[in-house]
Amino acid sequence: MKSDLKFKLSRRQALGSLALASTAPGFLSKPANAAKQVPAWKTCIKKGLDWIKRSQSSLGHWTAGNYPTAMTALGGTALLMSGSTTTQGPYASAIRKCVDYLTTKSRSNGLIGDPLSDNRYTYGHGFSMLFLSQVLGEEEDIERREELIDILKRAADFSGKAQTPSGGWGYVSAKDGNNFDEGSTTITQVQGLRGCRNAGIPVPKEIIDKAKKYIYQCKNADGGISYSSRNRGSSRPAITAAALATLYNAGDYDSENVPDMMKYAKQYLHNITGNNRTFGHWHYTYLYYSQVVYRQGKNEWDSFRDKLYTKIVNEQTDNGSWTGNIGPIYVTSCNLIMMQLDQAFLPIYQR
Repeated sequence: MKSDLKFKLSRRQALGSLALASTAPGFLSKPANAAKQVPAWKTCIKKGLDWIKRSQSSLGHWTAGNYPTAMTALGGTALLMSGSTTTQGPYASAIRKCVDYLTTKSRSNGLIGDPLSDNRYTYGHGFSMLFLSQVLGEEEDIERREELIDILKRAADFSGKAQTPSGGWGYVSAKDGNNFDEGSTTITQVQGLRGCRNAGIPVPKEIIDKAKKYIYQCKNADGGISYSSRNRGSSRPAITAAALATLYNAGDYDSENVPDMMKYAKQYLHNITGNNRTFGHWHYTYLYYSQVVYRQGKNEWDSFRDKLYTKIVNEQTDNGSWTGNIGPIYVTSCNLIMMQLDQAFLPIYQR
C-alpha cells in the first residue's frame, strides 16, 4: 500500500505541474529522478502522442490487421506513459475512450477480445490486462474501479485456464489451440498477469511459476530462447529479449538462467546500428529489450538509450507516426513506450 501511495503522489505531483510544462517544448513534466532531457526527444514524443489521440476512432479504438483489442491496449498504454490518467492530463479523454472500448470487449468467460474476428486473441487479452491494470491504480471513480476489478479478476482467471500443460500460452487458449504454445504470447500473458497482481488482482503463484519454468525449458545451450517448447534448438533474439523482460517482471533477476540469456541478447541486440537478428520484428524486439536494459541501471541504459532514441526520432514521419510491420498504431505505440521509459510513470515498467 505504501508503494501504491507513493506512486499516486508522484503522478499527481507531475500532473499538477502539467499546465506550466505545456508552455515549454513538449508537455511532459520532469520527474524527480529523470535522466537527461533532450528537446528533440520531447518534441518527438509529443508529436507521436498527438497522432495517437488524433487517429483514435469515435468508438475509442485503433486497429491494424484484425487486432483492434491489442492495438487499443498498446495505444492506451503509450498515452498512460505520458503521465495522463482517465481524468487528468492532455490525453485523459483518449484514455477514457480506450477504457470504455476495452470494457465492452470483456466476455463472460473473462476473455477481453473477440475470438470470432481475431484468431490470435491472446495478444489482445494480455495487452488489455496490462493496460487496464495500470489504469486501475489511478482510477478514483468507485463504480468504474469495481468494474475494472471484476473485469481483471475474470481476465486473470481466463489466462490461468488458457495456459498449456507446458506452462506457456499460444495464440488462442490451450483448449482452442490443442495445447500449442509459443514465446511471444506467453510473454504477453505474463506481463498482463503481473500487472494485475501488482494492482491487487489475485493471480495464483503457480501460474507464474509454470510460465517461468516454460521459459527455462525453452532455453538453448547458447543462452537464447526458442520460439516454442515444440521447436527447441533455434534461438530467437526477439523472444529472448521478451523472455528476459518477463522474468524481470516476475521478480527473477538472479536465477542461473538469466546471465546466459542476457549475454545472448546483448550479443545480438545491444548494437542498435549493427546487423540485428530480429526476424522482421524490430519494434517488438526493442519494445522488450529496452525494458531489459533500462532495468540494468543508469550505466547500461544511458548510452544505449541515446542510440535507440536517435534512431527512433530519425524515423518519425511528418504527421507524428511511424510506419512499419503490422501498422502505424503498432509501431508508433511501441516507439513511444520505449521513449517514455525514463518517465517511470507506470509500475510495470519501473526499475
